[in-house]
Amino acid sequence: MATDATTTKFQNPTDFHPDFHSEKISSATSYDGLHFWQYMISGSIAGLVEHMAMFPVDTVKTHMQAIGSCPIKSVSVTHVLNSLLTSGGPSSLYRGIAAMALGAGPAHAVHFSVYEVCKKHLSRDNPNSSIAHAVSGVCATVASDAVFTPMDMVKQRLQLGSDSVYKGVWDCVKRVARDEGFGAFYASYRTTVLMNAPFTAVYFTTYEAAKKGLMEISPESASDEKWVVHGTAGAAAGALAAAGTTPLDVVKTQLQCQGVCGCDRFKSGSIGDVIKTIVKKDGYRGIMRGWIPRMFFHAPAAAISWSTYEASKSFFQELNDNSNSDNVT
Repeated sequence: MATDATTTKFQNPTDFHPDFHSEKISSATSYDGLHFWQYMISGSIAGLVEHMAMFPVDTVKTHMQAIGSCPIKSVSVTHVLNSLLTSGGPSSLYRGIAAMALGAGPAHAVHFSVYEVCKKHLSRDNPNSSIAHAVSGVCATVASDAVFTPMDMVKQRLQLGSDSVYKGVWDCVKRVARDEGFGAFYASYRTTVLMNAPFTAVYFTTYEAAKKGLMEISPESASDEKWVVHGTAGAAAGALAAAGTTPLDVVKTQLQCQGVCGCDRFKSGSIGDVIKTIVKKDGYRGIMRGWIPRMFFHAPAAAISWSTYEASKSFFQELNDNSNSDNVT
């Protein structure tokens, strides 16, 4: 996500020279002066900070969505939290955090870098194009989900199980590969993409629109307040996108946690079959399980992620500017 032209500190050279052609920019850099690897590092840092900060909320959400999971059967956030703390103490909220770290860093590096590259090419004539932002977001999520899905499955199984179920990340990987085959790591990939594609389309479109609107309200201070702007826009985008995609997130959790702590096993990965099972056991409210912690996760997580991402980008932009100044002198 490039900083808009309303910011005063890091503007495109094209803003000053209308006849400046993008072809003159090195193919190794983006239109806002960052190298591809700098996008990847910025995205990786943002993903790790986001998921580390919000991991306990994600654990609560996973337990709420895993119908039949032990020892929790209630859909109440407070009951789930109390049950986790009573049965395993505060450390139970952080089961699976190592798997998350192994997956989130690389996945977010792919996510943000693919988004930036796609947005550069799709919105060249119209940098405020909502369609370009949405399509870029979908492309980014398809690519990043392919990286993150296996570790997300491991993470959720570790979140549900006690130490007696899996001894750690490597033990979980070995046992799943041995007992269920490689396909188990991607059992939810189709559902994840179908969930995250609309999530990301709504997320990025809302984010870009909210960011543009906030900057237009106070353009003279946009540069000084840009972290606040990015965080506020990200929170709004995360909450809106999370609320609308909760049913598919429940399906994803069910597919990833098959056979763990009493969760059902499914003969096929059909979304329809999983939904029928959920509705049969828990009624239609079952497909909205965990929507409250899901919103509580994605609103602040998005704010943390975008603020961290833009801060990392700003660091690299200053680094590049200083390097260019040294080369000129």
